[in-house]
Amino acid sequence: MQKHWQQILPIDRYEVCASGLIHAYDRKVLALLYQPLIGPVCFSLYLTLLSELEDNRLWSASSSHHALMSTMAVNLREIFEARTKLEGIGLLKAWKRKEGEESSFIYELMPPLSPKAFFTDGMLNIYLYKKVGKIQYAKLKKTFSDQCISHEHFQDVTKSFHEVFISDHSESLYLPEDAVEDMSLEEEKQFITRSSAEQISGFEGYFDFELLFSGLKDSFISIKAFTPKVRETIAKLSFLYGIDSLNMKNLLLDVIDSSDEIDVEELRKRARDWYQIEYNAQLPSLSSHVQPPQLHTQSAEPKTPEEKHIRYLENVSPRQRLIDLSGGAEPSRSDLQIIEDILLNQQLTPGVTNVLIEYVMMKSDMRLSKAYVEKIAGHWARKGIKTVKEAMDLAKSEHRQYQSWAADKKTKKTGAKKPIRTEIVPDWLKDEEPAPANTEITGKDIEERKRKLEEKLKKYQDRG
Repeated sequence: MQKHWQQILPIDRYEVCASGLIHAYDRKVLALLYQPLIGPVCFSLYLTLLSELEDNRLWSASSSHHALMSTMAVNLREIFEARTKLEGIGLLKAWKRKEGEESSFIYELMPPLSPKAFFTDGMLNIYLYKKVGKIQYAKLKKTFSDQCISHEHFQDVTKSFHEVFISDHSESLYLPEDAVEDMSLEEEKQFITRSSAEQISGFEGYFDFELLFSGLKDSFISIKAFTPKVRETIAKLSFLYGIDSLNMKNLLLDVIDSSDEIDVEELRKRARDWYQIEYNAQLPSLSSHVQPPQLHTQSAEPKTPEEKHIRYLENVSPRQRLIDLSGGAEPSRSDLQIIEDILLNQQLTPGVTNVLIEYVMMKSDMRLSKAYVEKIAGHWARKGIKTVKEAMDLAKSEHRQYQSWAADKKTKKTGAKKPIRTEIVPDWLKDEEPAPANTEITGKDIEERKRKLEEKLKKYQDRG
């Protein structure tokens, strides 16, 4: 992901449009259901852009991002990050046109999901429950639901159109050509209407369907059962709960019905049950995800300590890695927020995030420095780092550069003082540090290295 200043500048102009009318009730849905997930800056940005539309109109006048910064009293980076979150959760579409050195944008506001669609989404509702807790979630359900109207013991006596009205054929209903044109809408215009909200999509690339279908070859589940809705549900459940192809296959075999169709609701229930058994009844957050199976780099059984550690980082969530590094202590809310921000904003994979956590905590006296984390995360995102091995290799090659970033940060805080300390780095980074030049290696040195290697191997075996 590029930095915000590579995407937008204060002088860049934008216009706001709406895919359809957005009603007052939508604002209530946004405030109570979406805001806990996206935060107040995102909520403010949506409402600010919405306010630029005149009542019952679909387009706004042109404005600059500098004016938007002044209105919201935030910087351009915060606006860009908030915009990307709105895009990711399905509330905004961004369109860009480059004209020389300047760019112009169209920000298309999308209506939120209806309360029913939100509470039955299978992902957003789970994140909301995790965020607000049981009591507040129950209160929100009560806010957005009401008593069912029972029609029992009543007969439907509603009249149909043809029972009430007649079409008078005494006068001709022929319309001349100019009248037909009058009734048609001009080509470059659209009627103002209420558009439907779009479900969050784009999860299919996250899940390895080829591996799943390969595992189902000998089963009785037909490929025809994997409708677009079923595929989207499978991919979304895989993202939400970290379910790999093997476990997903087992769940699917349990939810095929008598018509050889996959029961989506039953699949959601089984996936939720699987996760709560696997993770001791905890509900997932973004930091609970593990590296997608298709981004694992080892097919054979790991042999070296580093290979074993890579396997470990590919199969543990960033949240669990924080717990392990803290000796079993639960991570602080601020540390989890830092991790979730880089997973969402920088779009690093969970395995790459694990490498970043290790590197930064070892370098920063077991603390997560937000600025330092974000700087390295941005560098890795721009490099397109996706796997644990790629992240380790880049950290090794760029280690001195990251040292200078840390030193610059420390110098700004402490002035001319330069405390001397022994640098702590992860074991996988130590292995790559070069041996001193022009040093003769003796038999004693070899024995010492062998002893240290055996100690490391024993440590990784104990960890596994």
